[in-house]
Amino acid sequence: MTGPLLQIENVGKRFGGFVALDGINLTVAHGERVGLIGPNGSGKSTLVNCMCGTLQNETGRVMFDGRLMNGMSAHQRARRGMARSFQLPRPFVTLSVAENLRIPLLYAAHARRGHHLTHEEIENRCHELAGLVGLAAKANRLPRDLTQVEMRKLELARAVAVDPKLLIADEAMAGLSQSEVDEIVALLITMNERGVTIIMIEHIMRAVMAFSQRLVVLVTGKKIADGPPQEVVSHPEVIGAYLGQ
Repeated sequence: MTGPLLQIENVGKRFGGFVALDGINLTVAHGERVGLIGPNGSGKSTLVNCMCGTLQNETGRVMFDGRLMNGMSAHQRARRGMARSFQLPRPFVTLSVAENLRIPLLYAAHARRGHHLTHEEIENRCHELAGLVGLAAKANRLPRDLTQVEMRKLELARAVAVDPKLLIADEAMAGLSQSEVDEIVALLITMNERGVTIIMIEHIMRAVMAFSQRLVVLVTGKKIADGPPQEVVSHPEVIGAYLGQ
């Protein structure tokens, strides 16, 4: 594979007179695990939304897998292999776990693969995904029967059901116990080992350090650090941003 999977070049975004993103540059290689951190209000969510098409950047460009994404909608980007999970899972509450997985399979996966999936392929993939996230025993249960960590696992499974090249995991561990955080970190690493490039946005630094091969830091809409995690967290500007120095 030549060239980065994701390339963000001089991306800027304003809301009225407020500069949310100021000339962000970022590349992510195929197969990489990248942690994206920053204090509240640093621009992380805005950057993710510009990556995914929920927002359109006003300056710069987003390149994904060699294609210009500017102007493309969120669902168009998803069909090209860019997926995201959300901090607050919102499954279809009247559908079972398996049915929640069938929807993204029907919507996006067949377009990525170039053909409509057969009923057998869909069922096999649902079973595989449920097993991957440890929900095989609850495949026929409703989301209300899941624990909090199981809901996060279902959210991640729904995201990877589209067979993405890139997964953006947005605070998948908020509110979980230490052991549950470890489960999600292990699951994300397993997904990465299966070929999915992952950007993880997270405030739990123990999880960020365990997961990330590279760490990117945003503060007030600007990228202030990008490199090996241990070096980045020792950077004076990063320490100042988190400790208020």
